[in-house]
Amino acid sequence: MRLILARHGETASNRDGLGLGLQDVPLTEKGRHQAEALAEALAGAKIDAIYSSPLRRALDTAQAIASRHGLEVVVDDGLTEMDVGDLDGLTFEEMRGRYPEFLSRWLGEEAGTLRMPGGRESLQEVQDRAREAVRRIAGRHGRETVVAVTHNFTIHALLCDALNMSICDFRRLRHDLAAISTLDVRDGRAVVVHLNDRCHLEACGLWEPQAWPVRRPQE
Repeated sequence: MRLILARHGETASNRDGLGLGLQDVPLTEKGRHQAEALAEALAGAKIDAIYSSPLRRALDTAQAIASRHGLEVVVDDGLTEMDVGDLDGLTFEEMRGRYPEFLSRWLGEEAGTLRMPGGRESLQEVQDRAREAVRRIAGRHGRETVVAVTHNFTIHALLCDALNMSICDFRRLRHDLAAISTLDVRDGRAVVVHLNDRCHLEACGLWEPQAWPVRRPQE
């Protein structure tokens, strides 16, 4: 199976730099334009099925793609975003002020096993259920091409799995809003074909470079 992993378009939380997990926020106007650009980029591909997270930012992005192919979007809960608990809707400064000890651990080698304050799953648990979702989808579609519209942590977890990287090293990868990465999945193994393709966004002015994240030295 060829699996095209697509991240949803922009939301107000993404725009404003807020934590975003299971909070069901809609796309912004820019996010809708990004979804349309993504749909146009995939319009010429032979796509056999489209799956989505149940969250509406992903569903609306998936619907834009599905409309070009006459397909129904299939919801799979395994593709949803990580539950970030009490960090949902907070700025980084607010996170640091309220949960300094957690953030110190989250930026280290424990990142894969920690549950966020008030959250119900770790990044490792996200990887486990997302991997199972991919196996489930691959079992239905064999050598077909499938689009899965999902989220930041979910995509990073799947990419770490495909690249045999430790889940705590997910920050070494980047996947932009409405960008796509492509995997060839066969016999339970995945090969990365494309990573963070955003050409369709750059071509129409819907992508802007982000500042390189700076980690403060530990005191």
